[in-house]
Amino acid sequence: MLGEPHDLLHEFPDLEARIAALRASNQDFAHLMTEYDTLDARVRRLEELGTPVADETIEDLKKERLLLKDRLYEMLRA
Repeated sequence: MLGEPHDLLHEFPDLEARIAALRASNQDFAHLMTEYDTLDARVRRLEELGTPVADETIEDLKKERLLLKDRLYEMLRA
């Protein structure tokens, strides 16, 4: 769905406390979160504004976002 939120708090509401704790205490996690949030905002902006962009480009961005989310989730579950 276009413009759907994919931030980690929306994706994993049950892990809100863990997300906040890791973001405050783990520099690697905080860096990945910032990277994820920036990429998510970029994808959402492209989708919501209907900015002309090649399908492959948006799909590549979404794949990158998914890989980051997987890495973050692994850190959350560790």
